[in-house]
Amino acid sequence: QVHLVESGGGSVQAGGSLRLSCTASATAYCIGWFRQVPGKEREGLGAIDTDGGRSIADSVKGRFTMSTENAMRTLYLQMDNLKPEDTAMYYCAARTLTGFCGTLDRAFRYWGQGTQVTVSS
Repeated sequence: QVHLVESGGGSVQAGGSLRLSCTASATAYCIGWFRQVPGKEREGLGAIDTDGGRSIADSVKGRFTMSTENAMRTLYLQMDNLKPEDTAMYYCAARTLTGFCGTLDRAFRYWGQGTQVTVSS
């Protein structure tokens, strides 16, 4: 079992930056970031696996960057040039099963509680 805790959310003006952190209780094969706005489907932002593979969604490519530390037990999401449409609850998710590490949310077994990001115009 992998316990995940997100932090770093908050309120920021458009054009600003935030760095989200996710701390995992154990190393998972695949770990990633998702976000969700009430009433909308959850959106996968990107994921990293222990084999060095990574993916990032086109919607945030060039503005959001993922990185890891501590044998992938800490996952960061650096968010730059934030826009009001980035306002959402941001979640960290992980799975221990190997295989393609993409952003299909149903492939992830473990989820954090989320951290809110609010971007004002």
